[in-house]
Amino acid sequence: MLRRQARLRREYLYRKSLEEKERTIYERKKKLKAALEEIRQHQDDEYAWAGVQDPKVMITTSHDPSSRLKQFAKELRLIFPNSQRLNRGSFVMGQLVQACRANEVTDLILVHEHRGEPDGLVICHLPFGPTAYFTLSNTVMRHDVPDIGTMSEAYPHLVFHNFTSKLGERVKSILKYLYPVPKDDSKRVVTFANQDDYISFRNHTYKKVDGQIELTEVGPRFEMKG
Repeated sequence: MLRRQARLRREYLYRKSLEEKERTIYERKKKLKAALEEIRQHQDDEYAWAGVQDPKVMITTSHDPSSRLKQFAKELRLIFPNSQRLNRGSFVMGQLVQACRANEVTDLILVHEHRGEPDGLVICHLPFGPTAYFTLSNTVMRHDVPDIGTMSEAYPHLVFHNFTSKLGERVKSILKYLYPVPKDDSKRVVTFANQDDYISFRNHTYKKVDGQIELTEVGPRFEMKG
């Protein structure tokens, strides 16, 4: 009887020690997972400095661009504050990316064309991505509109419509952080409206007339599809 009780007691203590060991391992794994997630969120976030430092955007074209694609690149430079336009020349993509990284460029934008019409837009966030490719359609440039006047280069307020899915939120981040934080009194508004997987880009200025808001589209405009 005493031997049986002693054996049962040893078995009970052994099981308790296993439970304690498993609990310790579980807690360690839990802490490690939490630590890794915290590291990813704070150190590996591609947009960790967004809103703290203004973006620095470089815009270029595919090789041997037509005059219309060059004009489109010029208008993109007006769309994105703090951006510069670079003549592509004979640079290959690797050289462009390396030069941008060396000069602390945050985003590289590359525009393509088909038969003289802009048809592709690549946005590459530096130094390590993400990269997004959009096809372009229904492009109307400021150059196409007579007597359109000059365009404000003020930092715009941004409007995003229907970017609610996980992919939509990702695309929204890529586009949003191309722009610096605007001043409260800025009279410029840039809109990205998502409908049936097409993103409509519009560029407006506004003013108050008799207590009413009056919008003026200043171009360019185009549709994007990821």
